[in-house]
Amino acid sequence: MTPPSATAATASPAALAGDQHPTERLLQTAKTLFCREGIHATGIDRIIAQSGVARMTLYNRFGSKEGLLYAVLEREGEEWRAWFFAAVDAAGDAPAARLRAVFPVLRSWFEREDYFGCAFINAVAEHDKSETRLRELTLQHKGAVLGYFGGLARAAGMAAAPAEALAHQIGLLMDGAIVAAMVTRQPEMADHAAKAAAAILDAALPA
Repeated sequence: MTPPSATAATASPAALAGDQHPTERLLQTAKTLFCREGIHATGIDRIIAQSGVARMTLYNRFGSKEGLLYAVLEREGEEWRAWFFAAVDAAGDAPAARLRAVFPVLRSWFEREDYFGCAFINAVAEHDKSETRLRELTLQHKGAVLGYFGGLARAAGMAAAPAEALAHQIGLLMDGAIVAAMVTRQPEMADHAAKAAAAILDAALPA
């Protein structure tokens, strides 16, 4: 789920084994492999070999592959949200303009060669649905994004309850576009979602 402003995911895992701290090399290598090839398809041996970090360092720092995955998701969520919120905010001062910028910003992400979908959606899809820690991390990420949308809607003049409903509607369109673009490799999935979002925003936002 690496944001367009980040550069680490565009490098091969082996290229990351330079001057970075071993913990950082593990995180960057695991992030690239998990996103590109899948979590279950990526074993500890592969991460160790590609990162050039000692096996004991991985276990001392993260405890297990699952611990490394959780750390990757926490880092990825923070970086992606920082990029996404900044990119949407750059659309202008008006909250309504920022809400309408959500899907053009997503398209810029979908257009990247290293776009592999949402790390959180992918992780939950790959794991046992009773796995609680992944669901926790995913809900925290989703809650932060929905909270941002809701804040923009309230700033645009909507009352709290309708603003929350609007945030969920935009969030559903966003999740659908992310999955559709990942499956089809067609960035224009963001454009289709943008048209649906425009109809919702036209009906919901105060004149």
